[in-house]
Amino acid sequence: MQSLPVNLLVEVLLGLYLGLLTGIVPAFVAGSLGFLVRYFTGVTLPGFGVVVLALSIASVQGGLLGLVEPTIAQSPRLLIAVLIVLMLALYAHSQGDKLGAELPRRLSFTRLRQRTLSADVVELVGSVGQVTVRPTGEVRDMEGYPPLSPDLRGALKADSWRLPADLPLSELEARLEERLRTDHDLADVDVAIDEQARATIVAAPPSGSLSQRVPAGQRAVSIATLVPTGVARGDEVTVRAGERSISGTVLSARTDIDGKHDPAAAPGASDEAVATDGGEDTESAIDDSKSNAVTAGGPGRVTVAVARRDVKPILEVESPRLVVRSRGTSREFEALALVKREGYAIRRFTVGATGADNETGGLEPTDSPANVTILAVRRQGSETSGRRHGWVFGPGIERRLEAGDEAFVAGPDDATEAFAEAIAR
Repeated sequence: MQSLPVNLLVEVLLGLYLGLLTGIVPAFVAGSLGFLVRYFTGVTLPGFGVVVLALSIASVQGGLLGLVEPTIAQSPRLLIAVLIVLMLALYAHSQGDKLGAELPRRLSFTRLRQRTLSADVVELVGSVGQVTVRPTGEVRDMEGYPPLSPDLRGALKADSWRLPADLPLSELEARLEERLRTDHDLADVDVAIDEQARATIVAAPPSGSLSQRVPAGQRAVSIATLVPTGVARGDEVTVRAGERSISGTVLSARTDIDGKHDPAAAPGASDEAVATDGGEDTESAIDDSKSNAVTAGGPGRVTVAVARRDVKPILEVESPRLVVRSRGTSREFEALALVKREGYAIRRFTVGATGADNETGGLEPTDSPANVTILAVRRQGSETSGRRHGWVFGPGIERRLEAGDEAFVAGPDDATEAFAEAIAR
């Protein structure tokens, strides 16, 4: 005859086995009901109801087991099995209730793609949240392109970028890709940012970036001259070559003062002007690692796009002079000044999930309050994997405002503020 401890251990193990065997179905039912009731009604299913339901379902299975082995009903293993069934059912119910409370009520594939940053990495600058994005891992080469140079790879890996923290990750990725293309003239780049603001970068090096910037029918000419302070790519300039004044556009500029350029270090460079036919051979000497940077001023070299007939006159002059032409007053700033002068305000905001569902949100742009005008809307689309489309201007927009849309509105200050607060929630 077996001893009492051995019999008790056997009963406990059998009770655990029967409890796990019969508790799977009650736990699944309790968890599913807890999720559905909380998700659709917002009410938590009472624990007593979960216990009664679990015992009812388990009693069916227990009854079947009792028909096979009637001695189970008189053994201690039944009590242990019932406790296991109740524990599984209550745990499954709590997890289902928690999932029903946290899952968004209106779930869409667009909303799932709009992942946001973790609150731990957001830095508050005044009342505006910002995040510092840093690369993680190695900067990988893009398939189908030449490998990155060691200097460019090191510059990308050591750099960091500050971006607004209130944007979804897809928009942050698009903005960082555009910044990298502008700063480093990359032929192509792909960025993936996680919730901790860590960026995985796949990039392709610049390929013929100078020749791509030369307009059709023009030529790029590199000249050694006194570079005005603040000259940057895209500035309209006049090259004084003797008695002639030749108009051109700056493609790149470097000066000797800030150490960005040493004419003696460039292959074939000298104090004389050097001409290119589209920038095939002198790109390494004149292309800037950060094309949007402005010069510090002083002696240096400037690459200018001029008409084909003006190349020879520039090359024949020993010391051409460079004069920057005025582009005039920006019309955008003038328009904004006129709007503010009349007492109107222009606000930019993102439509929130609540704002798109209330009475103020979910409106056609033409149905906005009479004293508030929607100027432009930019929204996401499924065909672009959550990336932003361009801005759509004018009131005749067919679709209603949706959560995640960006919009510009104009109107009296108070009305615009109230409208923006109602929509952006």
